[in-house]
Amino acid sequence: MPLEPKTIFPVQLVGAGPGAADLLTLRAARVIEGAQALLYDALVGEDILALAPRACLKIQTGKRAGRPSMRQETINRLMIRLARRGLRVVRLKGGDPSIFGRVGEEAQALRQHGLTAEIVPGVTAACAAAAQFGLPLTHRGVARRVVMATATTQDGDLTMDWAAAADAEATLAIYMGARAAPVIARRLIAAGRSPHTPVAVVRNASAPSAQFQGMTLATLAAAHCLGLESGPALILVGEALAASEAWSPGAETERLVGAA
Repeated sequence: MPLEPKTIFPVQLVGAGPGAADLLTLRAARVIEGAQALLYDALVGEDILALAPRACLKIQTGKRAGRPSMRQETINRLMIRLARRGLRVVRLKGGDPSIFGRVGEEAQALRQHGLTAEIVPGVTAACAAAAQFGLPLTHRGVARRVVMATATTQDGDLTMDWAAAADAEATLAIYMGARAAPVIARRLIAAGRSPHTPVAVVRNASAPSAQFQGMTLATLAAAHCLGLESGPALILVGEALAASEAWSPGAETERLVGAA
């Protein structure tokens, strides 16, 4: 009797959100609950991983700035191999997979091997950080655009479209830039952004341990250490931040405020 052909499921590229389990989308939760193989990033919390079935194969891939992680090529091979075995494969990423999550690279690799990808969105860090501390990203008459950028490239160089980033009507959300924050601030000022522009640096967005530092761009440019080495940090830059009580207009020294 001939064997029935093996069912090959789409590989699901899922956003785990900024960290808090209650910010996981219902769709993402259901996908994780049905996973048979879970390839997850280092910043995905245990409470989210606990949603997967006990028999699910769980593989940590790393993917945390400045720390060792599995090579992207290895992750791609694992997804392909596990999917071809007929398993329901979930690639679980922090935040939203389409925002600095390499979703394009992974979906392309799957297509090249005859597999399909399904993308499940998640809450990105910029939205979570802004919401947690009551910081608007846009504000009528002040900020009409939000620009999400990463300060580093594949080879580790610090690069950005500094002229575009100097747009006074844009709120910048800079991912993975905490270590180079003073240099970023100086380059923004040199490109024409006002030294008095409000800045918020948020570490561990959405977590109970989240911290917020409010300052101006000039203060950030003069900083030597933000004390943010122990957790992922996001830098928000823009006039819209001044509309919040969490950021005092004209503050020239950094303030450290624990999340409520």
